[in-house]
Amino acid sequence: MKTLLLLALFFIIANCTNKLAIDHHGVHKLYVKQEKIFPNETNKNDIIKILGPPSSTSFFDNEVLFFIERKEATGNILKLGKKEIITNNVLIVEINKYGLLEKKTFYDLNKMQNLKISKNTTEVNYQKNSFIYDFLSSMRQKVNDPLGKRRKN
Repeated sequence: MKTLLLLALFFIIANCTNKLAIDHHGVHKLYVKQEKIFPNETNKNDIIKILGPPSSTSFFDNEVLFFIERKEATGNILKLGKKEIITNNVLIVEINKYGLLEKKTFYDLNKMQNLKISKNTTEVNYQKNSFIYDFLSSMRQKVNDPLGKRRKN
C-alpha cells in the first residue's frame, strides 16, 4: 500500500514543472521583423511577405494595417495561475495610394498606458408630454399600423 501511495505521489510531483505556459497570439517576433521594412522603400506585398497577414485593416486616405503580438504566461503557484503579460507589441503601418510604406509606428509594453474609464452615465431626459416622446410614439404607431386600419384604443 505504501509503495502504491509513493508511486502515485511520485507521478504527481513528476508532472509538476517550473516552465511557464505561454500563450502567444499574433505575429511572432514582431520587433525583429518590423526592422526589415523601411518607409518609401517597402511595398505592401513585401510587408505581407515579411509580417504575414495583418490583424486588422483600416481604410482612410491611406490604407492602415495593424499587426499585433501578445504573449501571456500563467503565473506561479502563489499567484494562483493568474496570467501576466510578457509581450504586448503593436505595429501600425500606413501605406500610401501607390502601395509604398509611408509611415510605421511601433508600440511596445512600455508605451502601453493604463486608462481610467469614467463610471459616469448619462440620463434619459424626456417626459411623456415632451415633443420627442410624442414624435417617437407617432412613428412607432405608423410602423405598427402603416395603413391606419387598426382600431385605436
